[in-house]
Amino acid sequence: MDSWEQEWLRWRTRRHFFRDCAVGLGKIALACLLGERFSSGHACATTANPMAPKPPHFPARARSVIYLFMAGGPSQLELFDYKPALLQYHGQPIPDSFLEGKRFAFMDTFTKEKPRLLASRRKFAQHGQSGAWVSELLPHIAQIVDDLAFIKTVQTEVFNHGPAKLFVNTGTAQFGRPSMGAWITYGLGSEANDLPGFVVLQSGPRGPRGGSALWSSGFLPTAYQGVPFRSSGEPVLNLSNPPGISHARQADTIELIRDLNAARLGIVGDPEIATRLAAYETAFRMQTSTPELVDISRESAETLRLYGVEPGQPSFAYNCLLARRLVERGVRFVQLYHTDWDHHGGPGADLGAALEKVCREVDRPVYALITDLKRRGLLESTLVIWGGEFGRTPMGENRETVGRNHHIDAFTVFLAGGGIKPGITFGATDEFGFGPVQNPVHVHDLQATILHLLGLDHKRLTFRFQGRDQRLTDIGGRVLHDLLA
Repeated sequence: MDSWEQEWLRWRTRRHFFRDCAVGLGKIALACLLGERFSSGHACATTANPMAPKPPHFPARARSVIYLFMAGGPSQLELFDYKPALLQYHGQPIPDSFLEGKRFAFMDTFTKEKPRLLASRRKFAQHGQSGAWVSELLPHIAQIVDDLAFIKTVQTEVFNHGPAKLFVNTGTAQFGRPSMGAWITYGLGSEANDLPGFVVLQSGPRGPRGGSALWSSGFLPTAYQGVPFRSSGEPVLNLSNPPGISHARQADTIELIRDLNAARLGIVGDPEIATRLAAYETAFRMQTSTPELVDISRESAETLRLYGVEPGQPSFAYNCLLARRLVERGVRFVQLYHTDWDHHGGPGADLGAALEKVCREVDRPVYALITDLKRRGLLESTLVIWGGEFGRTPMGENRETVGRNHHIDAFTVFLAGGGIKPGITFGATDEFGFGPVQNPVHVHDLQATILHLLGLDHKRLTFRFQGRDQRLTDIGGRVLHDLLA
């Protein structure tokens, strides 16, 4: 062998060899992608498709999640946490012992004029065999309390909206971390072949503070980020082909892009290329599956009345119906954001007409969703979560009208289905609803419990980043076994 040939071979690497040989890694990856279409047990399916279903750490109680996120911080004291003592002491300064060491977003506790207790104007009653307290603002949800588990003592660490939403959704107030839906699809994949594994639906007058960071994949591969569906027009941008582009021509384009990406994957081994391959495949299939998904004309008139859906009108009710249709089709995590729960006082943010309006928007659809899932046999395998980023203070906040400030020490979340014990109330707050006196629940505890119901150990669901095994619950979290059926 000549010296130049020896020098040439010396600088050759395995990557060069596989790139240039007839059966390279790119072709192997492409074969995996094609094979996955016909056999979910294909040896390369998990490598080729990041969203292929993966086994849980232990037997799961739930297969999918519908997270109803009430953005803005609903007032538990107007909805679920009945406090007669607030009526008795209405207008009196709250004792200093409650305020020591506490901080609030828009309330100064160190002035001469101490914050005064504010009683709710709403009538409360006990409902169902469980005797759960619900106010007159939620008459439909009151009918299904025996299907719900109320947690009265959820605590968070952040009292401003954007960071608090990040904390509930990602386990930290810092941007750039994976959301809960991303962690769950990273751990389990998805059973939907022609839809994203993680879908985001929005309603209300504006998007949630924090924006797309709330459903981001963070440092996880981008395959696991949430896909927002639009509330009007095409549910996903660029779903239809441009004029003059036939379905066959689109298929040829996708096939060529797949070949090029698969070849590049064999050269550099970048997992983001595998994500891109899977994204193109899913997007192509969505051109057929998504129009059928959002076409609710085949739903019965009774079902549309149950949800209160007006055909052609975007709403929280429509999103609840769409959420049911998504989990029916195997989507792993569906998150609904409904905004306008920020009731500090003032025009459009009062505890009167403004609160009544937003309660009307969600009350009937939530009742309908849980009822519909139950009668279709889906509630057992679908975990439904309702809650916001924090609660509201027992003290009033004086603006043009009296409202309530942000409160992080105790707020209410309820869950249903998916292995949750129905008809219970977990935890209790003091006479004013300021803080827990029994069973405090940190946000990380709630996250750990949600993962547990899906068969995931929150301490084992990790991803190596910045020299550390990161996880949704950071260094905290405990499973709330008393909530499990």
